[in-house]
Amino acid sequence: MNEYDSSSGIAAGIGVVGGILYLAIFVLYIAGMWKVFEKAGKPGWAALIPIYNIIVWVEIIGKPMIWVLWLLIPCVNIVFGIWATNLLSKSFGKSEGFTVGLILFFYIFWPILGFGSATYLGPSAAEAQNGGFGNNPFNNPNNPFNSPNNPFNKPTDNQNTPNDTPPPVV
Repeated sequence: MNEYDSSSGIAAGIGVVGGILYLAIFVLYIAGMWKVFEKAGKPGWAALIPIYNIIVWVEIIGKPMIWVLWLLIPCVNIVFGIWATNLLSKSFGKSEGFTVGLILFFYIFWPILGFGSATYLGPSAAEAQNGGFGNNPFNNPNNPFNSPNNPFNKPTDNQNTPNDTPPPVV
């Protein structure tokens, strides 16, 4: 008997324990995601289907479907994944600290979000709240047609009614 015979048994034991631990973390993560999807009014089983769960996640946070592509492209998906995770925590009324927890300790914070008392408040994305990309349809802060002094705006209801009071006497 040499020294390699006894170490192979230890390595196999470490591998089995590591595999069981990985499976337990994966099951916890999927269960938490399932409950989060159900809280948001989406089917829970969508957490099991690889690309479809990203589509449902994008619907929950209120972003356009092009985000599915951004979440699938390597390197780009890191930035958009962090952004989407932040929007998910905001959609449930959580702070940026909870977002950090969702990213670093996903196997703890996804079940907390799913099984905890957090309620889905609706998508927190600006597109979902404002019906477009903010109030400005062209996403241009220097657009002169988006100002209240725009002469091309439709008159409001109070401008169509005549004013019965005379102008002030000076």
